Amino acid sequence: MVNTINIVSHPIVNAQLSKLRKSSTSTKEFREGIHHISLILGLESTRTLEESPIEGNTPVAPFTGTEIKPRIGLTPILRAGLGMTDALLTLFPAAPVYHLGLYREKVTLQPVEYYSKLPPSPPVDKVFLLDPLIATGGTACAALAMIVDWGISVKDIKLLCVLASKEGLNHVQAEFPELEIWVAGIDDVLTPEGIISPGLGDTGDRLFNTIRT
Repeated sequence: MVNTINIVSHPIVNAQLSKLRKSSTSTKEFREGIHHISLILGLESTRTLEESPIEGNTPVAPFTGTEIKPRIGLTPILRAGLGMTDALLTLFPAAPVYHLGLYREKVTLQPVEYYSKLPPSPPVDKVFLLDPLIATGGTACAALAMIVDWGISVKDIKLLCVLASKEGLNHVQAEFPELEIWVAGIDDVLTPEGIISPGLGDTGDRLFNTIRT
């Protein structure tokens, strides 16, 4: 199997991820940490994007520059993927955002689809799938299947996640071996309940301050 998993090891990413893990981190700080890591993931994962030459004029003289050639689309998985979206929109302000609604059934741990904003046919060339946490990998695989069925090749999809379990990544890679995955951290332990340990806790709850007390 080809290794398509890219771990972004960077001092800022490592420090931000450690801060995200702390239960004492506030909602505001948690959102900011997800944003910062997502921005770096976005930058690192776009190094190989194809460029097209352009001609223009500065106030001083003509110049030759470049622009991004492929049309980029963003597909955050609701609801936690919303925490990564603004960071990617910083890089691609004109990118359409196609929300995908999936949740994991608590008993079977199987993904359930409840919402899709994918149009009838893809008006984009490449898609960035955004999900901060990859636990069992089931939700990511379900979202990937939706995007592939929509008409985007796996080779034109990048999965960006803040933290993943080793088991979850193996699951995704087994089903989509050509998929390019970018992740800030990997934890070895996945509990029988499908929770990453030590993990971050429930990312959606921590992003939107809906933790039950």
